[in-house]
Amino acid sequence: MSITSQASQRIAALLDDNSFVEIGAMVTARATDFNLKQTETPSDGCVTGYGVIDGNLVYVYSQDASVLGGSIGEMHAKKITRLYDLAMKTGAPVIGLIDSAGLRLQEATDALNAFGEIYMKQSTASGVIPQISAVFGTCGGGLALVPALTDFTFMEEKKAKLFVNAPNALAGNEISKCDTSNASFQSEEAGLVDFIGDEASILSQIRDLVCMLPSNNEEDASFVECTDDLNRADAALANCVGDTSIALSTIADDNVFVEVKAAYAKEMVTGFLKLNGVTVGAVANRSEVYNDEGEKTETYDAALSPAGCDKAAEFVNFCDAFNIPVLTLTNVNGFAADKCSEKKIAKAAARLTYAFANATVPKVNVVIGKAFGSAYVAMNSKAVGADMTYCWPDAEIGTMDARLAAKIICDGQGADAVEQCAKEYAAFQTSAASAAKRGYVDTIIEPADTRKYVIGAFEMLFTKREDRPAKKHGTV
Repeated sequence: MSITSQASQRIAALLDDNSFVEIGAMVTARATDFNLKQTETPSDGCVTGYGVIDGNLVYVYSQDASVLGGSIGEMHAKKITRLYDLAMKTGAPVIGLIDSAGLRLQEATDALNAFGEIYMKQSTASGVIPQISAVFGTCGGGLALVPALTDFTFMEEKKAKLFVNAPNALAGNEISKCDTSNASFQSEEAGLVDFIGDEASILSQIRDLVCMLPSNNEEDASFVECTDDLNRADAALANCVGDTSIALSTIADDNVFVEVKAAYAKEMVTGFLKLNGVTVGAVANRSEVYNDEGEKTETYDAALSPAGCDKAAEFVNFCDAFNIPVLTLTNVNGFAADKCSEKKIAKAAARLTYAFANATVPKVNVVIGKAFGSAYVAMNSKAVGADMTYCWPDAEIGTMDARLAAKIICDGQGADAVEQCAKEYAAFQTSAASAAKRGYVDTIIEPADTRKYVIGAFEMLFTKREDRPAKKHGTV
């Protein structure tokens, strides 16, 4: 492979050394209108081929902005769709490195049809092979649907632009007011981008993610040999109720947790970890954020928000499609209560509930804090299909906080009556022991032993099979 173009250099930096095999290097544009006949279009602006990442087969296309701005025309698209055909035949991920001016205007309807053919291949491949995209330059208009159709999206933090409508084309906006195309907006507010960083860190993060994922939907799991102690206990876990990203890192093999969409809906944590060498997807409520120095930087209500629900539901659907077991750490006391959330929370919470209930992969829930009301039910409770439910001793499970319940039950009575009622309600209705007595919790465990118990649960559930009523698909 020649590494003269930036597109080729990105592929070389992404893959294992000397592993890339280029396909279709001689392809050029067929169109001749608007003087294209006189224009050189090497590889038609898209380098395609296959190679390996840490020994895992992957297919890669990388757009070359030096050739007609990396614009997509008929042959450019055919190279990408043919790559998808090979990937689906062999069961390996597709990685797209995007740097394109968009639709090639000189090819008109041929280019428009080319976009549609790419969309079609992505849709067919969805849930069959993992799809990853990384935006390094421009990705605008209809091209923005390409990363949106993939499973995970990376974005260069300074130069990359991702948009359907340019910032200056939005009513009442201009780019100086709000750059809706930059990486921070797309990761923090739109929630489209999973990871941002400089080019080198993005390519490194893609490698880390690929090593976490199965190659296709028929591979049982992504295994590596585990050298970490399976029974490793950590007393510090009891202090991680607020920031569950730290809790997940603590229980993971070698303390490695790969968080996705980390900048979006931070009150909900999603990501991947290894447990006994097996990839597990994790979903967890979060009420606090700590930086690397151990300082608390952000605080959230322990509540389900529309954005958090959608983030988690999308993640659970991915895990279920690729047979990745799901672990949840639950600490939730209700739903976000504000006018903006109220517009969307019922539907978003329903989607989250459906995602957990519909998933047939092994599902383990650990209640680490509060678990109140319907918000708890939606968070992978036993009622909606959790195979094993564990609970820390100080966790609370019930309809609501005991003091609030006592005020309702003892309405009009004195403070002493309310206080006594609250104590009784906490003991009989919201304690971990009361939930365990009713079978809603399988085992009460010490926080320090969480790693040991969840590993054991997933090993027991490895051969899980679950049949559902015959149907084309659900409609939630």
